Amino acid sequence: MRLLLILLLAWPAWANQAEPRYYQNPIIHADYADPDAIRVGTNYYLIASSFNEVPGLPLLTSTDLVHWQLVGHALPRNVPDAHYRQVQHGNGVWAPALRFHGGRFWIFYPDPDFGIYVLSATDFRGPWSPPRLLLPGKGIIDPAPFWDDDGRAWLLHGWAKSRAGFNNVLTLREMAPDVSQMLEDEGQLVVDGNRLPGFRTLEGPKLYKKDGYYYIFAPAGGVKEGWQTVFRSRQLQGPYQHRITLAQGNTDINGPHQGAWVTATDGSDWFIHFQDKGPYGRITHLEPMVWRQGWPVMGNEGEPVARHPSPPGPPSTALARGSDHFDKSLALAWQWNANPSEDWARIQAGQLHLKALAGPDNLWQVPNLLLQKFPAQAFGAEVSLMAPAQGVRRAGLLIYGSDYGWVGAEQNAKGPVLVMVLCQKAKQGCREQRWQAPFTGQVARLGVQVNAAAQVQFLANGQPLGPPFTAQPGRWIGARIGLFAQGDGQQEARFDDFSLHF
Repeated sequence: MRLLLILLLAWPAWANQAEPRYYQNPIIHADYADPDAIRVGTNYYLIASSFNEVPGLPLLTSTDLVHWQLVGHALPRNVPDAHYRQVQHGNGVWAPALRFHGGRFWIFYPDPDFGIYVLSATDFRGPWSPPRLLLPGKGIIDPAPFWDDDGRAWLLHGWAKSRAGFNNVLTLREMAPDVSQMLEDEGQLVVDGNRLPGFRTLEGPKLYKKDGYYYIFAPAGGVKEGWQTVFRSRQLQGPYQHRITLAQGNTDINGPHQGAWVTATDGSDWFIHFQDKGPYGRITHLEPMVWRQGWPVMGNEGEPVARHPSPPGPPSTALARGSDHFDKSLALAWQWNANPSEDWARIQAGQLHLKALAGPDNLWQVPNLLLQKFPAQAFGAEVSLMAPAQGVRRAGLLIYGSDYGWVGAEQNAKGPVLVMVLCQKAKQGCREQRWQAPFTGQVARLGVQVNAAAQVQFLANGQPLGPPFTAQPGRWIGARIGLFAQGDGQQEARFDDFSLHF
């Protein structure tokens, strides 16, 4: 009797539910592009592309595959450092791969201009080893490491046409099992999308093995309208058969593809993928997956699900939002637009001090922007801006993308005024439009509302300032919300209490 009581007390509350828990897609309504995920023990781990943003390679954990927490970043700075001190829109960290092998976590990530880098850690939260260039080459992207049963190790990858001059093919190369070096210079073409009717932009492969078959999970068709394909062969080098296993079909989930197969603790299988949602970036979905005659069937007979019974496991804490009261250090959600200098930001007495660096009016190529992903489909944000010193030319709250707008303070001959500034087609060199209001007192409360259609309205001290506009994505990423300051390079803008609400 006593043993039974102990067992009942130890039984988790989530396991007592008579009805199954359900999850709703997307599981993460934020721009975690090109996700790869694994399970180690009872925990799940996920990484994503980060392109030019710093720190890079976000690290997320979960206990139930549905609720994820951002716990850090594996890449403190993009490399080469000097190259990424300048803004490199759309470059940097493309689709990475995450594996656990030999008691270590491994991340392989591509930089389309330099090649495949590798870093590792014994603890997922870090510290991570410095990135090491494993496979140099322009246009080599989307690595998929694989350790076979015979002890040999392999690297499958795709190609970027913008750099290599071709794409739509997958190449396999042998590497040292300890990942110290590549063992092949050229490799072997194992899947040629050009031979498959209707296939284009075959990329983002993941390589697995099950029941004597090698499986390549690879998307094709492009980011916005693509589909998920699975290739199967008894031999690693092929030849491969293929099936399309996930596509939009009759749903409103466009381009459901590129992600990871994960087996849960109860043996059930799941597929994590993204959906390109314009200004919101590539948001994350979870599909159930079953096997029929040696082929995976994803979602609802090959179409994405909107709602489904949850995987097993205790519910995780939901993804922490990026509100920041600037107590000790910056919230993990913040990323810079380029590799930063140490003096760009500091926290003192509960306030964020941003150095007001010299720079052009057009913010498209400005590195010292402190940014976050859009945290939800509809949200609001507020931050307090202290009346800026004369050396701060302008500072404020920013919605950033190929079009951008901001609300904040700008200096004129009589001192600071409140402004809302709008720039459309920033890459082409816009002429900023301005709307103005008085800056009264010593503090301005800046705000923004983003509705479910990504329409943006800025506010100053609770009142609308300037017209609404529609947020636009950047290069391969969604729109961002953030803070910035420009000036003489000596003075600092001071912000307090950055709050997000939904």
